[in-house]
Amino acid sequence: MHEGSRKAIFAAFFANLGIAVAKFTGFLLTSSASLLAESAHSLADTGNQALLLLGGNRSKKTATGRHPFGFGRERYFWAFVVALVLFSMGGVFALYEGIQKLIHPHESDGFGIAIGILLVAILLETYSLRTAVKEARHIKNPNQSWWSFIREAKQPELPVVLLEDIGAEIGLCLALFGVLMSHFTHEPRWDAIGSASIGILLIVIAIVLAIEMKSLLIGESASASDEDIIRISLANAQDVIQVIHLRTEHLGPEDVLVAAKIEFSPHLTMNELAVAIDNAEVCVRQVYPRARIIFIEPDIARPTAEL
Repeated sequence: MHEGSRKAIFAAFFANLGIAVAKFTGFLLTSSASLLAESAHSLADTGNQALLLLGGNRSKKTATGRHPFGFGRERYFWAFVVALVLFSMGGVFALYEGIQKLIHPHESDGFGIAIGILLVAILLETYSLRTAVKEARHIKNPNQSWWSFIREAKQPELPVVLLEDIGAEIGLCLALFGVLMSHFTHEPRWDAIGSASIGILLIVIAIVLAIEMKSLLIGESASASDEDIIRISLANAQDVIQVIHLRTEHLGPEDVLVAAKIEFSPHLTMNELAVAIDNAEVCVRQVYPRARIIFIEPDIARPTAEL
């Protein structure tokens, strides 16, 4: 796992753990549905950071006969589990609490306590989000939008932490709005609306994460720019006439499988062809170290049949 990802995860873990304890204490003192929803959200986020660290550690296991390409996709799997936890423990629970309080409204106590806890939580979440943004900038293309980064990043940890922190900041603002409106209008349903809104927000974020992690679990190719680098390095290798086909797939964030059909010089002997293939692999790894496993099949380009 990239050191920046690990730093962002630890920052989010300790921030969310402290926030979860503070919010739940606030709920016990005030009976605020928004604070209870936010407590579940922060507790889910804390567990999620632990799951991301677990995935990072498990992905380092040595390849076996049953798993010859290693365990790099463990990081994608546990990030997918994070999406499920965020959906169920965070989103559905908050939505349920909001609906329950809409049906059975009751006044909350300790207005000042609730506001103080929410403001402290916003500061801690801002620190966590700032750390995630800072670390993401090290791998994000300067010309790339943040939404594009979340959609296209092969490292699952930073997009997950970014979306969680953004969701947490918005959720805290919704909770603050619900508590304020409930206090000044003496209408407890505002607090319930805040809780339900938090639930809907978390469910949407969880669905986005699940879709992105599902795509990575199934197997995504390297980016178009990375494939161009690989193709050019193969084409420029000694004794290569042309690259006929090229396929890539991420076995993990930093591990890419490369499979290519290449036309070599027809005058090569078997031994010379083997040397040419080895040389082509070296050329790829020199410019693209992520190409951990490379399969090259010598072939002859055939003209496309006329229609």
